[in-house]
Amino acid sequence: MDLKTCYAVMGADYEDVIRRLSTEDRVVRFLTRLPDDGSFAALQAALDRQDYQEAFRYAHTIKGICLNLGLTALLQSSSALADNLRAGQADSSTPALFQALRRDYEDAVTAIRSLSGF
Repeated sequence: MDLKTCYAVMGADYEDVIRRLSTEDRVVRFLTRLPDDGSFAALQAALDRQDYQEAFRYAHTIKGICLNLGLTALLQSSSALADNLRAGQADSSTPALFQALRRDYEDAVTAIRSLSGF
């Protein structure tokens, strides 16, 4: 799959990231780091330990990565979870927000791993 198709599959903003990073090679260099970034695993571990301040920090980190890479769908779900955890507490909507983030993250990782020619 090419980069533009990958961005479409992820529900991401290809034009925005190209404006920001200028070349597909640069986008790919940063984008392909996402599957190996430990933020998602650390977020899940923090939620499992009920360390909501730490979980907020990782959700916010994912949000920042997504903002820089134009990953719109994952940005929205990570932003919703970060907002939910901002006070350092969880509520009844936290599990569903995390599941939405997980789904978007897994979709993004699958699409990124399908990139060809890079």
